[in-house]
Amino acid sequence: MEKIILASKSPRRKELLATLGIPFETIVSQVDEAKYYDPDPVKCVETLSLKKAEAVQAYQENSIIIGCDTVVVDNNRIMGKPQDTTQAYDYLRILSGKKHFVYSGITLMHAKTKERYTTHDCTEVYMRELDDDEINAYIATKEPLDKAGAYGIQGIGSIFIEKIYGDYYTVMGLPIQKLYMGLKYLGVHFFDLMKG
Repeated sequence: MEKIILASKSPRRKELLATLGIPFETIVSQVDEAKYYDPDPVKCVETLSLKKAEAVQAYQENSIIIGCDTVVVDNNRIMGKPQDTTQAYDYLRILSGKKHFVYSGITLMHAKTKERYTTHDCTEVYMRELDDDEINAYIATKEPLDKAGAYGIQGIGSIFIEKIYGDYYTVMGLPIQKLYMGLKYLGVHFFDLMKG
């Protein structure tokens, strides 16, 4: 049975895989994300998910590598993780009171055969109007500082989200249905993985 390797340090992605009951290991890919930036969000997340999987694949045998990337998009502007509290404030002020889009790319790669499955998903997210006190109090929790778009839908940031259209797990950074389809494409049976 192939080993599953998550090429990510994201606690959310680890939590989601653990919830599915899939045994996995984590190896953080050392990819310079700025090098592969693309203004097209689909190309951006798909390319980065692929590069992250490739970076880890080189050190593995008979493993399935999962690479992921997530960005928030407002008016064709890509928002990754904020560089500091000032940028976190700016991002939240921009997103306040309107809809935006979250794109998550995912690549599953078989380390031995080099066969791969790369795709993405997109979800519409509506954030309610925020005042400065709310934004500053949220930033003080430090939650926004390592999240694309400066908020986490699965954490405290959930209090700001009015509704979504699409896959909740895409907003969390790991589109589960795409993960399942990728495993199926590579000939890996999901329910066999659960048996360990």
